[in-house]
Amino acid sequence: MRESLWKPRLIKSLKIAAAAFAAIALAEELNLRYAATAGIVTVLSIQNTKRETLKSAGKRWLAFLCALLLSRACFSLMGYRLWAFGAYLFLFALLCFSAGWTEAIAMDSVLVSHFLTEQGMGLNLVANETMLLFIGTGAGIAVNLHLRRQQAEFRRLAEKVDGQMKGILHRMSMWLPREDKGEYDGACFPELKKSIGQAKDCAMSNYGNTVLSKSAYELDYVAMREQQSILLREIYDNIMRIRYLPKQAEQVASLLGQIGEDFHRDNTVEGLLEQQRELLLDMKAQPLPGSREEFEARAILFYILMQIKQFLEIKREFIISHGGHE
Repeated sequence: MRESLWKPRLIKSLKIAAAAFAAIALAEELNLRYAATAGIVTVLSIQNTKRETLKSAGKRWLAFLCALLLSRACFSLMGYRLWAFGAYLFLFALLCFSAGWTEAIAMDSVLVSHFLTEQGMGLNLVANETMLLFIGTGAGIAVNLHLRRQQAEFRRLAEKVDGQMKGILHRMSMWLPREDKGEYDGACFPELKKSIGQAKDCAMSNYGNTVLSKSAYELDYVAMREQQSILLREIYDNIMRIRYLPKQAEQVASLLGQIGEDFHRDNTVEGLLEQQRELLLDMKAQPLPGSREEFEARAILFYILMQIKQFLEIKREFIISHGGHE
C-alpha cells in the first residue's frame, strides 16, 4: 500500500523538479531577467491531468493580460510605490475571485512585482515577463504530455466492483430464503463503496487526460454502478426485515441468483427484466396471504421485486445511452 502511494508521489516530484529546472535553464539561456520565476510559474502550472493543465494555462494567460492592464493603471496613477502595488493586488484579487482565476493571483502578481522592483513598465520588461510566463506554462504543459489514459487500470477496478456486486447478489439469493440470518452482515458494502471510489478516481483521471475526446463512458459506468450499489444496500436492509418466509421468498431469491450469474458489463438485462415482470405477475395472481406475518413478508418481497426492477433499469438506461459501447 505504501509503495502504491509513494510511487506516484515520487514520479510527480521528479516531474516538477525536472520541469522547473528546464524552465529556469531556458530562461537563463535567453538572458531573461528573474529567470527563477519561470521555474515558479512551471510549478504552479503543473496539474494532475492534461485537461486541467491546458485549462489552467488558458485562464492564467487571460489573467496575465488583465494584470498588465491593472498594474499599468495603478502605477501610472500612483507611481511605482508599494501602495500602488497594494491597490493593484486588491483589484486583481477581486477580479480573479469573481472570474474563477484564483490560481493566477500569486503567479501573475510575482511577475507584476518585477515592475515595482524595476520602477518601470517598459516594453522590454513587459516582454521579459511575458517570456517568463510563456516558458513556465509551456514547460508545465510539456511535462504532462506523456500522461495517458489508464484504460487497463480502470478495467481492473471496474471488474473488481462488478465481482463484488456479483458476490453480494449471490449471497442475497442464499440468505433470503433462510429464517436465521444472524451470520448475514453488511460488511461487504463498505468494501464495495471503497472500490467504487477507486474506480471513480481512475475514471476522472482518464477523462482529464483525454483532451480531444469528450467521452464520459467510464464516469457514467461508475455512476451507474454507484446507483446500483445504493439499491443493493436497500435490498439487503429489506431482506434483514423478513422474519416469516412464504414460498415467494424462494422465487425472489432465485431471481437474485440469476441476476448474479448474468452480472457483467455487456448484459443488456432485457431477459432479466422479462423474468422480473413474469414473477411480478405470478405473485399478483397468487392467493392472498392467510396471516398478518405472511402479509408483511410478502409486502417486503414485493417491494424488493420493485427494487430489482429499478436496479435492472439503471443498467438498461446506461446500455441504451452508450449504444453498447465499451
